[in-house]
Amino acid sequence: MNDIDAWVWWLIGAAGLGIPLVVTAMPEFGMLAVGAVAGAVTAGLGGGVVLQVVVFAAVSVALIAVVRPVAARHRAQRPQLASGIDALKGKQAVVLERVDSSGGRIKLAGEIWSARSLDTTRAYDVGQEVDVVEIEGATAIVV
Repeated sequence: MNDIDAWVWWLIGAAGLGIPLVVTAMPEFGMLAVGAVAGAVTAGLGGGVVLQVVVFAAVSVALIAVVRPVAARHRAQRPQLASGIDALKGKQAVVLERVDSSGGRIKLAGEIWSARSLDTTRAYDVGQEVDVVEIEGATAIVV
């Protein structure tokens, strides 16, 4: 055991922390692994055991304190790119057949859709532009 340098033990520890990172997808293990690599560098440069442990702790705590809040903010944000029917909400369409509360047809994003008016008292004539507020099944709800 005494034949192996301290920096090798730190790298073994870093690899050992990398395994639960991959298995559990908890980024904290990765930050601890980076701290262990910093401890290995300190050992390789001739730092004492106490300094190695202090560097490991300082780097690990600093990474967790800085990276975790940033990652939590990014996880909480909605994706900027909408897809599917979410991408159609808010788009403009052209009325192809009169649209009222009972139905009609529109051209939306290059496709023909069945549509119905959100306001039951309102009707839209051929050629008018309408805004899509919701998609219910295969029917666009327009205003």
